[in-house]
Parts: sequence; C-alpha cells; structure tokens
Amino acid sequence: MATYEEIQEQVKISAGYVPKTCWIADVKAQHGLTTREAPNRESSAYRVHPCPAKKKGAIEAAFRHFGLIK
Repeated sequence: MATYEEIQEQVKISAGYVPKTCWIADVKAQHGLTTREAPNRESSAYRVHPCPAKKKGAIEAAFRHFGLIK
C-alpha cells in the first residue's frame, strides 16, 4: 500500500497541490481502505476536516495510480 507521502507527491505532480493527510484518510475511508481508527482522531462520529469534493478526484486518481482502487 502506498504511503501518505507517496500519495501526496503523486497528487502534487498530477494536480499541482499537496493534499492534507486528513483528506487522504477521508477518501480512504469512503473506499473502505482503512483498517483501524487513528488514536489521535478527535471524534469517531465525524471528520473535523473532510475532503472537499473538488479535491477528491485527484486523490482518487493517485489511488488508481498505486492500484488501491480500480
């Protein structure tokens, strides 16, 4: 599985910005790629900083690049 740093670098190359790690975690959770909840997460009921809809596509493209989703 690709690291958060690798995903950030791929998004930077393809889309021109570096996504926040919380955005990556949000998109991973939406695709069922998370295996556990982070111990430093403020609330298990909601995300404090969910991924904006306009940024989701570039993160998903990076996931496809690394073979995490089809």
